[in-house]
Amino acid sequence: MRITDPKQFGRVAVAMGGSSAEREVSLDSGRNVLEALRARGVDAQGIDGIPALLDALRAGHFARVFNILHGRGGEDGVLQGALVSLGVPFTGSGVLGSALSMDKIRTKQVWEALGLPTPGYARYRTSNGGTRDDIGATIAKLGVPVVVKPSHEGSSVGITRVRSQHDLAAALALAARYDGELVIEQMIEGEEYTVGILQGAALPSIRIVPAGEFYDYHAKYVADDTKYICPGMDEAGEREIRALASRAFDAVGCSGWGRVDVMRDRAGKFFLLEVNTTPGMTSHSLVPKAARAVGVDFEELCWRILETSFAEESA
Repeated sequence: MRITDPKQFGRVAVAMGGSSAEREVSLDSGRNVLEALRARGVDAQGIDGIPALLDALRAGHFARVFNILHGRGGEDGVLQGALVSLGVPFTGSGVLGSALSMDKIRTKQVWEALGLPTPGYARYRTSNGGTRDDIGATIAKLGVPVVVKPSHEGSSVGITRVRSQHDLAAALALAARYDGELVIEQMIEGEEYTVGILQGAALPSIRIVPAGEFYDYHAKYVADDTKYICPGMDEAGEREIRALASRAFDAVGCSGWGRVDVMRDRAGKFFLLEVNTTPGMTSHSLVPKAARAVGVDFEELCWRILETSFAEESA
């Protein structure tokens, strides 16, 4: 559905900030989205966090929500469920897609069941009825190097790349600071890509080339020396990676817009890492870069994302 008149959106709440580990990134994203929507004539207002948003919605102040809350609460089905119960349309994935894709373990289980490629992994619980999972058995199964990360966080929060068993204890301690189980995943050595999804279509891939060894939080949001190559592959490669990303996105019930992260090993095989249902919209963010490659500027991108709220309204 294409909207031509900004009045058709009604008054829009841009949900940002919140209390997750990704609060600062969300505030940055939200400010950018708010500016872009207002520049296109949309009556939009920023709201910090879920409690303030729900109060405003119950008071009837907004017609719909542009959700740019990153991480837990805003991206894991919690906010989506509240908005569905209130009958308020919102951007992006619904309850199922948000909840499932936020859980890296369950996402991988779905992909495995469908035969989609993802790195080998193990669930790891630091506490299970007073006992700890056997890290020795886990590493014996996967080998080294591995990536240790929280199951329910994004933006590279709590992630450590482990090349020696001597570094495992510190990696597990860092990841355990965050909610949920941990994922210990085989490290794929090769090239890192991401594919944005917008209104049912895969955008051109982006090959990410950080100045350092890894594309970590600093490389994502602070450094200016990370290189982004878009499209990231030749024509045949683009067809393959975009088709894979679309299948992965649909498999976990996602809709509207988002981003799928992919690795390609040195033999040329793709491996799915995770899905982001509310990707960043900062100056360093990837979906805006991919959209720009097909002639969609930032203001138009925000408009098209806001249009996805009508799909929720009619669902």
